[in-house]
Amino acid sequence: MKDASGGPEVKLTLGQYLASIRADRGLSLREVERATEKVVSNAYLSQIETDQIKRPSPNILHALAELYAVPYEGLMERAGFVMPTRSRRSAEQRHGRVATFAEHNLTDEEEAELVKFLGYLRSKKK
Repeated sequence: MKDASGGPEVKLTLGQYLASIRADRGLSLREVERATEKVVSNAYLSQIETDQIKRPSPNILHALAELYAVPYEGLMERAGFVMPTRSRRSAEQRHGRVATFAEHNLTDEEEAELVKFLGYLRSKKK
């Protein structure tokens, strides 16, 4: 599939997506471990975020979806689990929360670039 500019679509991996959401929530790996009551260890989450583990179990994804307030179905889909389709690409599924740019109908490449830019902006605050 191609993006609006004609180039190939770039989609965040599950790990990249989870790392960006965790950073957005201002949580450390250890804070996630505590908040999930050790359902998700900080070491395991680190391996997911660095794409060493590409398909964590559904119960891990459920714990993260609840903590991050993102749709469980979206995490399952990013992990490669087959999910029944409803409105497959609704803004909430695509962006994982009330989407700031939902009305812009961003491509996956544009979404990935925005996440990278957000990381850059946040690194400048430190």
